[in-house]
Amino acid sequence: MFPMANYENILFEVQSGAARITLNRPAKRNALNPAMINEIIGVLAECANNEGVRVVLITGAGDDFCSGADLKALESTVEAGVLSLIDDARGTAELFLRMRQHPRPIVAAVRGRALAGGCGLATAADLVLAAESARFGYPEVNVGFIPAMVTAMLRRTVSEKNLFELIATGEIIAASRARELGLVNRVYPDNDFQREVESYVAALAAKPVSALTLAKKLIYHTDAMNFETAIEAGVYLNVLARKTDDFERGVKRFLAKGTRQEKADKAGE
Repeated sequence: MFPMANYENILFEVQSGAARITLNRPAKRNALNPAMINEIIGVLAECANNEGVRVVLITGAGDDFCSGADLKALESTVEAGVLSLIDDARGTAELFLRMRQHPRPIVAAVRGRALAGGCGLATAADLVLAAESARFGYPEVNVGFIPAMVTAMLRRTVSEKNLFELIATGEIIAASRARELGLVNRVYPDNDFQREVESYVAALAAKPVSALTLAKKLIYHTDAMNFETAIEAGVYLNVLARKTDDFERGVKRFLAKGTRQEKADKAGE
C-alpha cells in the first residue's frame, strides 16, 4: 500500500493494484475547478508510470460524485477574453484526453449526483458503476451553456436522439435510466454499493494487465476507422498480445488445468 499523498482537492492512494482518486471538495459537492483538474491529471500520469497500478478508481467524498464545474470559478471568467477562455476550456479537454489515453482501465464509482462536467467526468471513464440512488444529467442548457467537449464522448456512448434529449432538456435521470441509455455499466443497491465496487475493482485488477491495456488501446484506436482498417489494426494487436508474458503464462495455466481435468475424467471412468 502506498500512503495518501497531500493534495488540496483530491485524495489519492494505491492499494492491491488499485489506485483510488477521491474528489475531495464535499462542501462544494466536489465541483471541478482548475486546481482539482490539474491534480487529477498529475495523479493519472503518476498511475500510468506505476507498475503497481492495474486499475484506477475515481470516487467522490461526501454525498455526491461531482456537481460539475465550480460556478464561482466560471463567473470569474465572464469578462475574460476568447483566448483566455480557450486556455481554460483546454484544461478540462486535457483531462478527458488523458483519461481516454491512459493505459489502465478507469472506473468511475458514482454515488449521489453526477451533473454537468461531473457527469462528463464519469462518462470519460472506461467503466461506470452507480449506486441505485445516483442521479446523472447535463443541465448546462438551463444556464445558457452546453456540455461542449463532453458531447464528443456522449455521441460514442448513447444514440443520437438520446444524446440530443439529454443536452436539450437538461433532464436529471435515475441510475436505472442511465444504464438503459448506456451511460452506466452496473447499478448496485445503496447499502451494497461500497462492497460491490471494491469487489468489481479487485476482480478487474486481477486480470492480466497487458491484456487490459491492449484491449483499451484497441477499442479507442479503432473508433474512427472503417471496418477493414479496424480489422487490420486488430491483426497487429492480436500479434502483440500473443507476445506478452501475461499471455504465455495464461496459456500455460489453461493447458495445465485442462490436463488435470482430463486426468480426473479418466480416473472417474
